[in-house]
Amino acid sequence: MGSRIDYKRELKALYTASAKACSITAVPAMNFLMLDGKGNPNGSIEFQNAVEALFSVAYALKFMMKKSADIDYGVMPLEGLWWCDDMAAFTTASKESWQWTLMIMQPPCITAEIFSGAVEEVSRKKALAAAEQLVFGAYEEGKTVQILHIGPFSEEGPTVAKLHQFISEHQYQMNGKHHEIYLSDTRRGQPENWKTIIRQPVR
Repeated sequence: MGSRIDYKRELKALYTASAKACSITAVPAMNFLMLDGKGNPNGSIEFQNAVEALFSVAYALKFMMKKSADIDYGVMPLEGLWWCDDMAAFTTASKESWQWTLMIMQPPCITAEIFSGAVEEVSRKKALAAAEQLVFGAYEEGKTVQILHIGPFSEEGPTVAKLHQFISEHQYQMNGKHHEIYLSDTRRGQPENWKTIIRQPVR
């Protein structure tokens, strides 16, 4: 019986952050399940369908690898890339203009062929509206600045401002999409305790 791999621990620098201070991290290329969407995520059926499809396929992959290759690992947290056409107005623009990519990191043992098999298996068992929109591929950010936000998503503003101030003070320029990593299960924990890593690629 193979041992369980904890990728959050192995990639600790990428999946932990301080709530007190910003840190600079180099993020290599990693493979993800990804699904694109647009609009306000709050109460959005499209957004909910995307989350359901991502986790359904992520868990199918986990169980397939455990059964076929005796590789056991914990499913990684949900992540989101957020942007709008005018990034200068991102923090003030209507959420209806937001674009997003939801994603879940996949371990090196997952290939495009295995991914396709998982999508087919999930689609046979469930009528998932967004399953066929999922893609599998690499995403690389390079140098980033990140900080931990503790609390509800609606109160991220000061944390994001602190991140942007750090970027400006250190004479960096933003170089990519606003990135959030959702470390907490929002179905169970209280909003004041939710933990979200806020990340911004820079150059």
